[in-house]
Amino acid sequence: MPFKFNGSRRDKFSKAKYRVTNCAEYNEALRQRGDVTVWFSEDAVRGWWATRSGKRGAQQRYSDLAIELCLTLRVVFGLPLRQTQGFVRSLLRLMELELAVPNYSTLFRRAPLREIAPDTRTVSGPITLIVDSTGLRVHGGRDWMQEKHGLP
Repeated sequence: MPFKFNGSRRDKFSKAKYRVTNCAEYNEALRQRGDVTVWFSEDAVRGWWATRSGKRGAQQRYSDLAIELCLTLRVVFGLPLRQTQGFVRSLLRLMELELAVPNYSTLFRRAPLREIAPDTRTVSGPITLIVDSTGLRVHGGRDWMQEKHGLP
């Protein structure tokens, strides 16, 4: 019995007292919770791989931009590292980009060196993730259009 610990007081929990009055609007709000847009510029795709440092030892395979992208997606969606690796792999596959994804152990090892944006999930509206040669930015809704085009 999965609820045997609460079984004796199951009837004591009150039922929700609100009622959805506009089902279409409510359904659209639920759909928008999963709305995410990811933009990769050509510069970001070219900058996915790390440049050689010229130092002795093993060279880094992925650029700081690639690590920052993966870790930001991890924070935005609240994913563990292995699920982050799979999520980024599926995003790249959907965009038909032939890029390798950093391993979860690489993400873990290089995470303390990165400054990752705090939890930027919005209560309502879509999330826009912009990846270009300058780095990675997370915007809620249409903030990126306001910044780029100066729209009100």
